[in-house]
Amino acid sequence: MKRAPLLLTLLLCTQLHAQLVYVDKSGILRWTKTQQEAAFFGVNYTVPFAYSYRAHKALGIDPEAAIRADVYHMARLGLDAFRVHVWDTEITDSLGNLLENEHLRLFDFLIAELEKRHIMTIMTPIAFWGNGYPERDERTPGFSRVYGKSKATANDTAIRAQENYLKQLFRHVNPYTHHTYTDDENIIAVELNNEPSHSGPKSGVTAYIDRLAAAIRSVGWTKPLFYNISQSPYYADAVAKAAVDGHSFQWYPTGLVSGAELTGNFLPNVDTYRVPFDTIPEFRNKARMVYEFETADVLKSYMYPAVARSFRTAGFQWATQFAYDPMALAYANTEYQTHYCSLPYTPGKAISLLIASEVFHTVPRGKSYGAYPADTVFDAFHVSYREDLSEMNTAKKFYYTNNTSTQPIAPKTLEHIAGVGSSPIIHYTGSGAYFLDRISPGEWSLEVMPDIIRLRDPFGPPSPDREAIRVQWDENAISIDLPGLDRDFDVYKFVDAGIMRTTGASDGTINIRPGAYVLIRHGAPLQDLTAESGGFYAPQPHDTSLFLRHDPYQTITAGNPFTIDADVAGLDTGHAYLVIGRLGGRQPSWIPMERRSATHYTATVPASLVTPGALTYRIILQKGNAYAAFPGDVPGNPFAWQYHHDEAWTTYVAAPGARLTLFDPTTDHNAWVYPGFARGFQTAYITGEIPEHLVLQLAGTHTMGLQYDFLKKTTGRLPDLSTLDQLVIRARGTGRAHVVLTDGDGFSYGTDITLGSDMQDLVPQNWQPDSCWLMPRPYPGFQPLWFKAAGSFPPFSLSNMEKVQISTEGGNLEIASIWLEKK
Repeated sequence: MKRAPLLLTLLLCTQLHAQLVYVDKSGILRWTKTQQEAAFFGVNYTVPFAYSYRAHKALGIDPEAAIRADVYHMARLGLDAFRVHVWDTEITDSLGNLLENEHLRLFDFLIAELEKRHIMTIMTPIAFWGNGYPERDERTPGFSRVYGKSKATANDTAIRAQENYLKQLFRHVNPYTHHTYTDDENIIAVELNNEPSHSGPKSGVTAYIDRLAAAIRSVGWTKPLFYNISQSPYYADAVAKAAVDGHSFQWYPTGLVSGAELTGNFLPNVDTYRVPFDTIPEFRNKARMVYEFETADVLKSYMYPAVARSFRTAGFQWATQFAYDPMALAYANTEYQTHYCSLPYTPGKAISLLIASEVFHTVPRGKSYGAYPADTVFDAFHVSYREDLSEMNTAKKFYYTNNTSTQPIAPKTLEHIAGVGSSPIIHYTGSGAYFLDRISPGEWSLEVMPDIIRLRDPFGPPSPDREAIRVQWDENAISIDLPGLDRDFDVYKFVDAGIMRTTGASDGTINIRPGAYVLIRHGAPLQDLTAESGGFYAPQPHDTSLFLRHDPYQTITAGNPFTIDADVAGLDTGHAYLVIGRLGGRQPSWIPMERRSATHYTATVPASLVTPGALTYRIILQKGNAYAAFPGDVPGNPFAWQYHHDEAWTTYVAAPGARLTLFDPTTDHNAWVYPGFARGFQTAYITGEIPEHLVLQLAGTHTMGLQYDFLKKTTGRLPDLSTLDQLVIRARGTGRAHVVLTDGDGFSYGTDITLGSDMQDLVPQNWQPDSCWLMPRPYPGFQPLWFKAAGSFPPFSLSNMEKVQISTEGGNLEIASIWLEKK
């Protein structure tokens, strides 16, 4: 009789020890020990399950070794949060019994590795998904395959299977940590399931959530429980009434699966995160987490810190990006086509994630920094679309994602530096990321990642055979000006056998290859370091063949020399040549390209060749006796008599002052159309006045229109932009249309035009400050559609514009062309 109170006391002590955080009565997530507010920022990551697991096996890569490397990179990026929707379909049977298999074992291993790096976990135990994407689903044993997403939240047998599974899962003992998931203090909370699909009466939704929550609590779980409220806003009041401690949200501010890289200024898309549920009484005192977010299809490095700032303003205390790419798969971005973030392969975006983590951990919850563009500078942080730059600048930390001229505010007290490109204190000719951390006065660690070369659009159709970005282990020069180091510091490298001295600096500069190093004041004794002190993981090249990437100008202005540049892979020694011809015949001109860095080549086309017409050209790579011609990646000696390939890029040379086409439906099929899908709305590319020229047709009964980013059209015509002072729209339709132009700083200007039943050239006049659509449409759908920049609008200037938007309130709209011309 006396043992029961003792056992109860021991149980309560164990639960208290396991609970690192709790949610207070106001809905704030706090540390149990100090009662201070908590904040966690990190990623989703999926190697133990589904496609990621299969892909590692297919490549002959040990998943455990892959997990160690990827978790090291997560920690290197300052992340302390991990979340993933567990593929229950792979670790359960149809009754919800837990299967002790390889997927569960690897998940246990991952949890243990995360704990070693002080990364906390929120588990989402039910995914509802099959395990196939991007392949076909396998015939898995779990209940999710039997019932599917729609039945799982309403069918009683399916719910009983979920209750059974949750009880067994949270009693499961992790063999690597020797704790159950309930007792593991690093598993700080549970999000009950992933993106539920609810139907039926609202009372049934509340009852379903309460049943899952009760199942977990029945095995001793006392830590916070979260449930998704943003997936089905209609049921938000029913979800808020459930017996949970907080609610989960997601954010895809640039939509999903565009099929190609998005370009342009998307800082307006992340200016604010709108939470529409504050009027629900039961929601007000609940904690807030973001289970997934991503700037989908955007490769630039200026977005993540702004995302983190907006999350903090909206009151979130947990945010995890979806999804961090496993190093072994990131060369092709096959895991999730629309998502892409990897320290080795997207270094600028990864350092941006590091800076975003600092934002999330330091910016006060609920603090507002105004609206864009004023909020591009906040606390110690700065983001810039024009410079493709994120920065953090404090007395101890200096981080940047691209070349920057910003001076660190306190160079003598710096302890941590991370960057891509060059800054006033680090000049680096490579393209990978690097990290410098002060060990002691006069001694720094240096970690250098391989160079990267973008070969193809990483957001295009995914395939393991389609290499998107290649890493290359080049030697690059780095110049370092750090406190405590003289200009002839010594360099030691971590190698398998220990640490070896490699060289000394010359006037602060060394040539260096990827790896982990120690830099120390010349002649000073080395600290007691071992090879284990220099953790370093980086992939080897997936391929070493010659390859080239080049983006041609669509049009350029005659009489002006211009530069053609290319990123080249596999040409560590050899030559690159620009071969220029013209339609109509002319002896080709051969121009040697200059190697600007290990991977970047340029050539200047002289003004004498830039005459009105069509300029055609190829780039020839030569390495020994091997040749490759681009475009087309055509092998063979171009000097041989039997060489017959004639693929070429074409750039049109316009006479000075000639009109500049901004949108042509015949070639420009990537305009954003609103609404994407709606009853009674139709969009089509039809033939018009000239059969070879297409017209974009929109028809519907509600607001509709298009938005198009034309910046790429203007980059080669900069000498003409100041003289092309009139916008012309060739269109027809019903009633009036509203036209909006937006510049690179997010300032929009609008006016109306009157449509007619016949095609006509319309010239918008009287531009006024205005709002524009946020396209692609941010998700969830309750996020803002319209945006207007804050502050004083600069004078209207056509030459500064980057986007055009045309909308009507229903009826018919046909657009044949949009261009700039002289009045």
